Amino acid sequence: DWSYIMVEKSFEERMSNLETIKKELEKDDLSLDDAVKKFEDGMKISRECREILESAEKKITILLEGEEKDFVQS
Repeated sequence: DWSYIMVEKSFEERMSNLETIKKELEKDDLSLDDAVKKFEDGMKISRECREILESAEKKITILLEGEEKDFVQS
């Protein structure tokens, strides 16, 4: 049974989910409880996206620093 394994969503999937939540929150047909739940979900996804971006930025910085060292040594 593989149900315990959480499938990691891509950055693009998360952004798409955020857009969907934004559209749902802009409608006037949500109850306050539903709106708060959607907002909480959106904040969680937003935090995950920020962490993904920060990780990518660190990787790029490391790669660029490695390129600079290679260039200086040549």
